[in-house]
Amino acid sequence: MSGNEDDWLALKPQEPSPSQCCGSGCKPCIYDVYEKELALWERAKAKQDKSLLMEKKEQSNNSELNPDTFTAFNISSVEQLTEDTYQYKFELLGNSSLRLSLGQHIVLRGVVNGLEVQRAYTPISPGNAEGYFEVLMKHGELLMLASGTGLAPMLPILQSITDDEEDETFVTLVGCFRTFDKIYLKPLLQDLARYWNIRIFYVLSQETSLEKLPWSYQENTYTGRLNEDLMKTIINSCRRKPYVLICGSSTFNEDMSRYLKAAGIEENSCFVF
Repeated sequence: MSGNEDDWLALKPQEPSPSQCCGSGCKPCIYDVYEKELALWERAKAKQDKSLLMEKKEQSNNSELNPDTFTAFNISSVEQLTEDTYQYKFELLGNSSLRLSLGQHIVLRGVVNGLEVQRAYTPISPGNAEGYFEVLMKHGELLMLASGTGLAPMLPILQSITDDEEDETFVTLVGCFRTFDKIYLKPLLQDLARYWNIRIFYVLSQETSLEKLPWSYQENTYTGRLNEDLMKTIINSCRRKPYVLICGSSTFNEDMSRYLKAAGIEENSCFVF
């Protein structure tokens, strides 16, 4: 593939996954925006003229809301209200106002874990607020540590989170298995990992190299055992201190509880199945 072709592919809009749609009947929907951006990209590529893509960028820099495109806003402040609730304040240029009707929502789009996410929010700032608008976002965080068949009780919890469009809990699942072939329910786990708020890591105790694994698993798989150092690495990659669920053999559960304590996770922030 030529370098020029690589450049164009890097600029191509990414098709949304079903999990990125908020299901609120937004106009435009994330799929409408994708089709429009894809058509613009195809037109620019056919003419080999990247300047045509600037049309999208210029539109996004306009402070006026446009129902046909997304507009870029800067976050001026983030205030933590409760353990898992945050108030985000966005800047509006000059003394402009959103001019929304009572109860009307806006759709915010951003990138989380490398995945583009779209959600609908109703601003909490006054409808006539000038120069800014504010929204509330709730983000809980779960860390699931499962060994072998200990994966079983985690799956209903994961699926209840992904099935609820209003649930914005971030989840990190760490599945510990002997080898790659021993990983249960690979297709289901890969499907869950496509959601914007779900991360899945694998720890394979009897694998010595990642080279023979499918490339889609190599980045999120560790060889050896889940030890204290790896536990600290995973905890530090979380956005905030998580609530931890543990399920495995009695030895696994005891080891995980000890590693979590060393990583600063209190006993009352853990549940052992």
